[in-house]
Amino acid sequence: MNIKFLGEVYVTLLVIVDPPGMVPVFLALTGTMPAKARIRAGTQAVLLALGVIVGFAVAGQTLLDYLHVQLPALQGAGGLLLVLVALQLLTGKTDEPAEQGGTSNVALVPIGTPLLAGPGAIVATMLFVRRADGVDEYLVIGIGILLVMLTVWVVLRFSGVIVKMLRPAGIEVLTRIAGLLLAAIAVQLIADAINAFVQLYAAGDAG
Repeated sequence: MNIKFLGEVYVTLLVIVDPPGMVPVFLALTGTMPAKARIRAGTQAVLLALGVIVGFAVAGQTLLDYLHVQLPALQGAGGLLLVLVALQLLTGKTDEPAEQGGTSNVALVPIGTPLLAGPGAIVATMLFVRRADGVDEYLVIGIGILLVMLTVWVVLRFSGVIVKMLRPAGIEVLTRIAGLLLAAIAVQLIADAINAFVQLYAAGDAG
């Protein structure tokens, strides 16, 4: 097994997914849930993210080509979705889904995607697949993705300790901070998408 390549895949995806940075947003969206529901939401989010990343690794480029969609468009769409979630966090309107039994909705969107399985992780995985030479390296990429998702699951699984320390008032403050951070991430994603489109079409015009 190519340990160096495995380390590169693991570290790259771990930095992009950023489990510590996910904790404030995860707690903001699930902090009012019972402990079991929060753990279940974390598990669902990780499983969805794993499925999405593996799916794009296997057939992502084919799917995008078939739909005539370029990667910057995927990035911009993820940014717009995060803007909506950030606005909910900033205005304090995140309790309704949890009260109506919408735990799975919060786990799947936005935690599972586009936060965990976002444009950055998807693009990085697709680039690793392009570089891979042979079945062994495809297997290494798969193991790397599994290890990253396992790390994320462990971080989210034990985030309940933070909930107990913060109490409701602390979670309320954390929710507002998370909303601000999420808005910044969303704006950056959209800006990167616009920049990528400009470079893409500029290169096309020059050609």
